[in-house]
Amino acid sequence: MGQLHIQDEELASTRPGRRLRFLLQHRVPNDLEGAEQRLQQLQRLHKRPPLSPWEFEQLLLTGLSCIYRLHATGEAEERGRWALVFALLAQETLWDLCKGFCPQDQPPSLGPWALILDPFP
Repeated sequence: MGQLHIQDEELASTRPGRRLRFLLQHRVPNDLEGAEQRLQQLQRLHKRPPLSPWEFEQLLLTGLSCIYRLHATGEAEERGRWALVFALLAQETLWDLCKGFCPQDQPPSLGPWALILDPFP
């Protein structure tokens, strides 16, 4: 499916646009396997302090990338995998935001729909 890019040339030419382009090209996984690996890395960090702003930014951009790729693919099975990775990344986002604040270190739940399948059998 390739790299994500900024379609608005004026925005892409600004400093924030160039930074976003760099992040999308070099810090955000560009395929499903890379997104699944990023998710696994994040899931291993539950006992760690909250993510740094840099790591959190990468988490959010990876989630946005999943949504873009979900809508760009036509295959039902691949769409399902992208949707599941996005849902689990959203859960990781809540988990990170909740560290130190949620009762008994339990993040708010996205509901049972987010855990329909184990993405990594």
